[in-house]
Amino acid sequence: LLERALGADPAAALAKSRKLAWPFEAERLRFLSVRPADLPAYVERGAADLGIVGSDLLREGRHDLYEPIDLGIGRCRLVVAAHRRHAATLEWGDRRPARTAAQLAPLRIATKYPRLATSFFTQRGQPVELTPLHGAVEAAPLLGLCDAIVDITETGETLRQNELVVVAEVMEVSARLVVNRVSLKRNATRMRTLVEAIRMQAGS
Repeated sequence: LLERALGADPAAALAKSRKLAWPFEAERLRFLSVRPADLPAYVERGAADLGIVGSDLLREGRHDLYEPIDLGIGRCRLVVAAHRRHAATLEWGDRRPARTAAQLAPLRIATKYPRLATSFFTQRGQPVELTPLHGAVEAAPLLGLCDAIVDITETGETLRQNELVVVAEVMEVSARLVVNRVSLKRNATRMRTLVEAIRMQAGS
C-alpha cells in the first residue's frame, strides 16, 4: 500500500536491516518500525506523524488520533470463544439464568483486550474475572485458566486447531490510517497530500 502510494517499500528496507527507523529521501520521509500495540502511542505523542494500525488496538487504547481512512485490509474479527465441549453450557447472554448481575458467578475471561472485553460483558450485565495475557491466548481454556477468551480471528483455523468455537462477536477489525492531530494542523498541506495518496491506493 505505501509502496504504491509513496513510491517506497518499507518492508523491503526492513528486511535488509535491523534498523527500526530509516529515511526515504525522495519524499523527505522517515519510516519507523514499531510493535503494532505501541504504534498508536507513537503517533499520539508526536514521535510519528501517521501510522497504520488495527482498529482493535485503537479501541482498546482509546487514543486521541485523527482516523481518516479504513484501509479495508487486515480484516478479521474480535470474538468470544470457548472450548467446544463447554461452549453450549456457558451461562451468559440468552442462556443466562434469571438473576441480577450481583447474583451471577463471573465468567473467567483470558484476553489481550481487557478494556474491550470488560465493556462487551458489562453492556450485557455479565460480571467477568479477567486474566490479561499477551500471547497464546488460545491455550488458556485448554489449561483450565478461563471459561472463554476474547481474541482476534481471521479464518478461525487457530481456534479450530485448539478445539475452540466462537460464541459471540465483539467487533469487526480492519487496518486504519491514523494521524497525529497536531501534525495535521501544523503541516496541513503535506499531511493531507499524504493522506489522499494513501486513500487513493486503498480504494484502488
